[in-house]
Amino acid sequence: MIELNTFKKILEENEERLPLLTLDEFFDGNTEEDSIAPNQWEFGRPTLSEIRNMLQKIELMPDIVWVRVALHDDTEIVENNGKEELVLAGDTIVICTTILPAELEKLVNCEWLCSDGVITIEAFELNTYSCVPPIPDNFDCLEIVWD
Repeated sequence: MIELNTFKKILEENEERLPLLTLDEFFDGNTEEDSIAPNQWEFGRPTLSEIRNMLQKIELMPDIVWVRVALHDDTEIVENNGKEELVLAGDTIVICTTILPAELEKLVNCEWLCSDGVITIEAFELNTYSCVPPIPDNFDCLEIVWD
């Protein structure tokens, strides 16, 4: 999981815009099962480790440039027993690809993910985030969304 001081520095340098996190930055050491798709956790959604494993396989595909976790505004830094802690709240998964949304829905198995599907987003919609990797020509950004 992204280190607290690194996260703070990113916020400070980017006008408080939340970063798009790599899979490692979101999933490494993250044991909070409700940190993504909390409404589906315990209602059939796979575990964080299963989601991560699937996304790592997707990220290695030739038609995929990058995969990132978009954070929800509920992401916060809290104090716990006098110590600051980062509480991540994942919102969606953003995938830069040439794959069509319907094909990606099958590849990631949206039903298994308890996801509401895959949508196309415009590059300018990512301007609300920091740490957005480049989007090559002829590639689109797709989002795996949960309600």
